[in-house]
Amino acid sequence: MTKLDFGPGYPEAVDGLPYRPCVGIMLINRQGKVWVGSRSQEANKNGYDYKWQMPQGGIDAGETPEKAARRELYEETSIHSVTLLEEAPEWFAYDYPEEILRNTRKGKHRGQAQRWLAYRFEGSDDEVNILTPPDGHSAEFDDWRWEDVSRVPDLIVPFKRPVYEKVVAAFAHLTI
Repeated sequence: MTKLDFGPGYPEAVDGLPYRPCVGIMLINRQGKVWVGSRSQEANKNGYDYKWQMPQGGIDAGETPEKAARRELYEETSIHSVTLLEEAPEWFAYDYPEEILRNTRKGKHRGQAQRWLAYRFEGSDDEVNILTPPDGHSAEFDDWRWEDVSRVPDLIVPFKRPVYEKVVAAFAHLTI
């Protein structure tokens, strides 16, 4: 996919390295709490102490951000009972730290450019299945919980925090 596929505001490549196009999902329950998952040992290959995050993942060729968000949410959590509330007004990007670029990303992408979407969770908690996700997907989380939106940025690995602060600012009004 090229930058042109993602419209205005998609960040330019830096030093020849593009950003990986991704989505992020803020899932909000009826009580206004936000879903966060703890990255599994396998998914947290860099061993960061801050393992919590909201669902996120890549946008496949030909997918819209909304379609990718629903797919990623289902693949990572088994959740499908959601209603779209809002899409963030812009792309939020972060750069990978040098050790991630070198050890796991093989210098293919500088970081991620994420389009964030907020959904209302319409199901019950027993719909969540992170340990045996559907369709043979590997588990990315080993624990999950509903959290106050104001606490979410403090749970996130430091290099992603500025993006999470923007996400919270964009969607906090939906948690009231």
